Amino acid sequence: MSFLEIYQLPILRWLHIVAMVYWLGGEWGVFQTSFNVINRKLTMDERRRHMETAYRIDILARTGIIMLLPLGLHMGHLWGVQPLGGNWLTGMWIAFAVWLGLCWSAYYYRETDTGLRLTKIDEGIRFVVIPALMIVSLWSLFGDGPLMAETGQKWFSIKMFFYACTLVIGLKLRFIMREWTELFRQLAMGDNAEVETTLDRSIRFGRKLAYLYWILILTVAFFGAVKPM
Repeated sequence: MSFLEIYQLPILRWLHIVAMVYWLGGEWGVFQTSFNVINRKLTMDERRRHMETAYRIDILARTGIIMLLPLGLHMGHLWGVQPLGGNWLTGMWIAFAVWLGLCWSAYYYRETDTGLRLTKIDEGIRFVVIPALMIVSLWSLFGDGPLMAETGQKWFSIKMFFYACTLVIGLKLRFIMREWTELFRQLAMGDNAEVETTLDRSIRFGRKLAYLYWILILTVAFFGAVKPM
């Protein structure tokens, strides 16, 4: 047997764990940084530096959440719960590489109109991926869907569904971070109490979502690690 045949699954599992760590840890970092982003006692330059830090942390979380899907689908094929392999897996990796490149481009140009447009395209992709994952997972669990969902295999479909749920919350948090950029552009022109109030309300709502987000992330990790059903 070749090196790839022997170590393909362990390497994919390792990368999957790393992606999960960056996802969970990154979201915690952004959560903590947000306290200084809305702290009106700090100067605008200092608040902007904290927002820059939040973006630098968040790009790792965004990378992790995107990479989890192709890694999971590839491992699912090796485990026999996801039937599509061969050329389909190759095409899948190419598609996700393009998506990841788009995500990083949006991050690189985040302070520009180009960055905002790229971010909206990135968000648009999620509007396709989320319902597709939910339909496939539920169809497989309760119907005759494409995933193997017999006894001992249901964990994969359940994990996919909860992962899709995290994408929903993650999408809303993406909206919030995009709003930060737009609001800070207005604050750069001078003090604006209305904008400050909107920023404060936006981030506080995002923090509440973050608690549910972490619960769902841990649920996804549980089904992936324990495979209880």
